Amino acid sequence: MSPRPIAYRALAAELRDALQQGKYRQGEQIPTEAELSESFGVSRQTVRRALQDLVAEGLVFRVPGRGSFAALPARSGQYLRSVGSVDDLLAMSLDTVLEVMEPLTEQIDVDAAGRLGLASDEVMHAVIRRLHRDLPFAVTQLWLPPQIGRRAAESGALAKRGERTRETVISMIDSLGEHHVAGAQQSITAVTVPPQFEEPLGLAPGAPALRADRLYLDTTDTPVELATSHFHPARYSYRLQLRRSIDDAR
Repeated sequence: MSPRPIAYRALAAELRDALQQGKYRQGEQIPTEAELSESFGVSRQTVRRALQDLVAEGLVFRVPGRGSFAALPARSGQYLRSVGSVDDLLAMSLDTVLEVMEPLTEQIDVDAAGRLGLASDEVMHAVIRRLHRDLPFAVTQLWLPPQIGRRAAESGALAKRGERTRETVISMIDSLGEHHVAGAQQSITAVTVPPQFEEPLGLAPGAPALRADRLYLDTTDTPVELATSHFHPARYSYRLQLRRSIDDAR
């Protein structure tokens, strides 16, 4: 079962869909915090947190004393996600779908096993695809330590080609492991889309793609997943919020 979505993420997902579908024209004021609180049955604090996410994603801008307004819409079919924590990655289960392209299988992979810090070269491998409104925006190769991968396979997760779910791999690992996923090491580069992912992503041969390489760690700093994702550049936008401590900078 997928984890119960936090209220502000569920509200942000509903508002995000409304904005991306053009319910509010550029510059048009969206409902006030009080109106959204009453309509969705949530607290003003929950509304405020949801709007903060939409501001960070560039979908909403706020005018002090006047309210919140629709900004420039994302490009048609684009999936926009502001990422600042592992929880933000878990939130992908709210508005995207995971599709299994290659089910979990055991294989020998020296490089992946080394990055996962395993004593042997055996890993569990799968390939998945993420879709937003039935359009593919990412293909991910993932490698799991054998003990986690086998438990996932035994539970029926990532076991059938073509299977679709809203669950994230991180939430699957959380439900199977002794410790929760607590962080990730990440690198992002611009690359040419690999030939095997051209058709699944709907990209022409030699087209550019965004590659994200993530090594997920649990609360004991033990690697629990290695994932390499290739993103369709016209259907995905990645944003990271950066903050500065003014007191430290003085």
